[in-house]
Amino acid sequence: MTLLKLSRRAALALTAAAGLAAPAMADVDFSGKTIEWVIPFSETGGSAKWANFFAPLLSEELPGNPTVVVKFMPGAGSTKGANWFQEQTEGDGTLLFGSSGSTQFPFLLDDPRVMYEYADWNAVMATGTGGVAYLNAEDGALFDGSANQLKDIPFIFGSQGATGLDLVPLLAWEMLGMNVEPVFGIKGRGDGRLMFERGEATIDYQTSSGYISGSMDLVDAGTAVPMMSWGALDENGMIVRDPTFPDLPSFKEVCEATEGCETSGPAWDAWKAFFIAGYPSQKIAFLPAGTPQDVIDTYNAAFEAVRARPDFKEIASQQVGEYPMFVGAGAQKATDEATTVSDEAKQFVLTWLKDAYGVELN
Repeated sequence: MTLLKLSRRAALALTAAAGLAAPAMADVDFSGKTIEWVIPFSETGGSAKWANFFAPLLSEELPGNPTVVVKFMPGAGSTKGANWFQEQTEGDGTLLFGSSGSTQFPFLLDDPRVMYEYADWNAVMATGTGGVAYLNAEDGALFDGSANQLKDIPFIFGSQGATGLDLVPLLAWEMLGMNVEPVFGIKGRGDGRLMFERGEATIDYQTSSGYISGSMDLVDAGTAVPMMSWGALDENGMIVRDPTFPDLPSFKEVCEATEGCETSGPAWDAWKAFFIAGYPSQKIAFLPAGTPQDVIDTYNAAFEAVRARPDFKEIASQQVGEYPMFVGAGAQKATDEATTVSDEAKQFVLTWLKDAYGVELN
């Protein structure tokens, strides 16, 4: 059989399959409806920027062009909102939930506050992100690509909690030998940035969307000095510079340049494991348990259409950074990767949390 005949047969098969799927898709219509996209953080952080970026794009692609409203439910390091979402089983497509690394980490660490199960949810879209750590102007003047001149300085950091996404910077700074005192209890990374702006904190980090939309203004004004990004993964699983911030060294580079910091061994392996769980597949959009398959398929198609927009890469890079977007089965695979770490990495972090902050999860 010729390649031409194979191509024609494949095309006919795809057409037939599309014809079978079309009636089910056509039955889903959100005309006149409002979709609530719940974010379990405050309205000032990176997750808020992420959802607010995608919400109008999703509205344009869903049938009936419903209004997509982003709502916020902060509390307990995002576990409050996630526990609430676990109880929602009316899957008519009018409720969407946005998870982040700070939601995934308590799940990974068996935090007793966690009453949710990712396997019950329906992942329809996921994106990676990065993060940037920065210093105040005075201390930033001492940064030379290493943390050698920063080790004797007492830093203050506004933190959502050591068991959430802040685990990644807190462990990184400790590996660098820095003295960073977290003030726990803020409800979103944007609140940490506000503490930094007011001078209540002297070191901070933001995920990429929050850094682009808020912290870069501080850098431009000379009140903040970028220290490093966490980096990104290449196709071989190695940490390289973040493509959104190519001029910034990765944490790996800063660690290699800092006396006493090692990019091998248990601490590095644990940091990298949680970095991978928290960043390359960090932000995920879910439909609740009980959502009919035709609604799930409709959302998958809508997010696929968003990803296929000719201008998507350009507008995304300006607001949320240059990171991959996963849809459908890809989003589910990303969820699996974001909610799995080795027993060795988990045990290292649990021991570190107890020794460093007196946090015991049992």
